[in-house]
Amino acid sequence: MINPAVDELAEQVGVKHACALLGRLRGSHYRAKKPPAHGPAPKRPTPPNALTPAEQAQVLAVLTSERFCDKSVSQAWATLLDEGTYLCSMSTMHRILRRNDAAGERRRQAVHPAKKKPELLATKSGQVWSWDITKLRGPGRGVWFQLYVVLDIFSRYVVAWTVQACEDSQIAKTMLEEAFGLHGIPDAVHADRGTSMTSKPVAQLLLDLGVDRSHSRPRVSNDNPYSESAFKTLKYAPVFPDVFGSLADARTFCEAFFTYYNHEHRHSGIGLHTPASVHFGTAAEISAMRLT
Repeated sequence: MINPAVDELAEQVGVKHACALLGRLRGSHYRAKKPPAHGPAPKRPTPPNALTPAEQAQVLAVLTSERFCDKSVSQAWATLLDEGTYLCSMSTMHRILRRNDAAGERRRQAVHPAKKKPELLATKSGQVWSWDITKLRGPGRGVWFQLYVVLDIFSRYVVAWTVQACEDSQIAKTMLEEAFGLHGIPDAVHADRGTSMTSKPVAQLLLDLGVDRSHSRPRVSNDNPYSESAFKTLKYAPVFPDVFGSLADARTFCEAFFTYYNHEHRHSGIGLHTPASVHFGTAAEISAMRLT
C-alpha cells in the first residue's frame, strides 16, 4: 500500500508535499486512512426547538383548513403573522405538508387534455388538402423567400403554390381562395401550427366555406408528412440551387419544378404514377396498360 509510504514521508515534509511527491491524491489518502462506516446513517438528533407532535398537528390543521387550503404556504404564513400569530417558519410548514402528502400546488390548475394525433384519410381527389410554407435562400445573408405550397393528399397533386418575400396570412388566404376557385372546395385542409396556418383570415375563410380545419400537434413535425415529403423532393432534387438570385428566379424555378412534379414525377406513394394521372383519374387505365 502507498499509504504507509506517504505517512513515513509526511513526518519529514508534511502530508501535502508527501502526496505531491508520491503522486497520491490527498483526498484518497485521507479516505483510505478512515474508510466510511457501512450500514445505516446515524439518526439525526431532534433539535431542542422542534415542534411537538401536537404542535405539528395544529400547523397541519391550520394549513388544510377551509381558510387556507387554497392558499400558498407563504400567503398563509404572512396572513397569520399580520394577525399576530406565529406558528413556525415557512420551511417547517413545507416539511409538515410533505410529511403528510399535502404538498404541491394548492391552487386550481388548468387541465389540458392530450392533443389527438390527426388522421388524414382521403378516398378520392379533392377531399383533403395539406399545405405548408418553407424557406428558400435568397441572394444575401439573412435574405429568405417564402414558398407556400398546397397539395391534394390523395393524388399528391400541387393545387396551388406561390413564392413571396415574406410570410403573411393575407397571402395565404388569397392563395387558398384562388385554389378553391380552380379545383373546388375540399372537405378538410390540414396544416401545422405556424402563424399563417392558425391566423384569423385563413381560419375565417375555411369557416365561411364549411371546410374542416386540421392542425398538427404542437412541436410534432411529422404530423404533416405530405407537405414535408413534397418539400424534401424539391430540395433534394439535383437541379435545386443553393441560392436564388432574386424573387423572380425563385418563381421561375418553382414554375418549372412543380410542372415537372405534377406531370412527370413518378411518386412512390401513389404506385409510381404521376400526381396529375391520379388527380384527373387516368391512373387506373395506366395501371391496366402496365399489366399488358
